[in-house]
Amino acid sequence: MKFLLIAVLALVASQAFALQDPTRPSGFGGSEQMQAPQKEFTLASIFIGSDRRVAVIDGVARREGQTFDGVRLRRIHPDRVELVDQGRARVLRLEPLPQVRSSQ
Repeated sequence: MKFLLIAVLALVASQAFALQDPTRPSGFGGSEQMQAPQKEFTLASIFIGSDRRVAVIDGVARREGQTFDGVRLRRIHPDRVELVDQGRARVLRLEPLPQVRSSQ
């Protein structure tokens, strides 16, 4: 009987730690679940015309609003793109071209 009581108390105590406060802000405290690591994307180029905007990401042309690899392309700017990844905003920037100096 004593063993059964100890087992029930241990089970209840282990479940009490699993409960989370619904009023606690997200990202508060160290016991939050780990999110999947963000995938790295490469922004190669941006094309902006009068009627469309296209960004080449990982070698594929993408348009605003398009979803790929679990990420949504929110906005294309002349020098960067905004992505939404796992509910968080991310920015990919174009790498500046290397400066070439004339040897003459």
